Amino acid sequence: MSVLDRLGQRFLFAFDPEAAHGLSIAALKCGLPIAGRPVRDGRLKVSVCGIDFPNPLGMAAGYDKNAEVPDALLGLGFGFAEIGTITPLPQAGNPKPRIFRLTSDEAVINRLGFNNEGHEAAEKRLAARKGRAGIVGVNIGANKDSTDRVGDYERGVVRFAPYASYLTVNISSPNTPGLRNMQAREQLGELLSRVMAARAAAAAQPPVFLKIAPDLVEAELEDIAAEVTGKAIDGVIVSNTTIARPRLRSVGFAGETGGLSGKPLFERSTIVLAKMRKLLGPDRAIIGVGGVDSTETALEKIRAGADLVQLYTGMIYAGPALPGRILGGMVRFADTQRLKSLRELRDTSLDQWASKPL
Repeated sequence: MSVLDRLGQRFLFAFDPEAAHGLSIAALKCGLPIAGRPVRDGRLKVSVCGIDFPNPLGMAAGYDKNAEVPDALLGLGFGFAEIGTITPLPQAGNPKPRIFRLTSDEAVINRLGFNNEGHEAAEKRLAARKGRAGIVGVNIGANKDSTDRVGDYERGVVRFAPYASYLTVNISSPNTPGLRNMQAREQLGELLSRVMAARAAAAAQPPVFLKIAPDLVEAELEDIAAEVTGKAIDGVIVSNTTIARPRLRSVGFAGETGGLSGKPLFERSTIVLAKMRKLLGPDRAIIGVGGVDSTETALEKIRAGADLVQLYTGMIYAGPALPGRILGGMVRFADTQRLKSLRELRDTSLDQWASKPL
């Protein structure tokens, strides 16, 4: 981490995590020069679901919840940015405090609860950027008090299909009561059928991804893979935050309720990623997320079966120059290994990761 990054981190860490997040969004809106020049190299390019990504590293959903700064995120060097989660109606989310830094673990616990400004506000912002270059995914969710959660996802598909490079169906947040139950096979089958029907009827047909939890057993992964394949879902994102608390060193906030992200999530999420790759086969797209904070962790996701990789919490601890450092490291790795494309790495550690127990 550079001196400038360290100073920026000290400044932001002086604030409550949610206030610090707001300040970082404001900085991006103002166009402050907080990162270096983006890394461009042909060996980083990857084609997934008919989309040509300039590099495999993306900003995960959860940072830009309201589509305020997708282009600024792309300017940090990310190959793509995913905004949301967005619900049909605005909602405040859970009571504060609801974000907790576990600095000794380079982790975060959040129980935000899909706080966002709703479909209308996000659509206006996305419509204003329509036609601009850059890959922007839209992560859609259901309102906490909705009486028709499947309908909420259908509405999200129809509303954002004209603007989204891809859509993500998020049913894996632990912070909306009952949401993860939609991962059960019967409910999932109905959801995915209706989502795909909504996409077919929409003004555009972007790829659809399903974002799943890391806290699943083998039988549940098998059911999800069967429904993803059967309903012709384009890909999966593995994974959301975990409700487990693996070997945490931090004291004070480690017992807080919510989803854990960051370094402690890496192993579990990568095991689930590899097991899903085995179940889905070589052709279904997978985005790996969870504990990515370096070139090596990003490359290991690819070795375990990911086509693309996302991060969020890693940047809280490493600063906005992290995307450039990761991509620069990928270029150097490609040089030393004489790779024509990073794609050559995919699945090279698949068996090793898939054989690990959950």
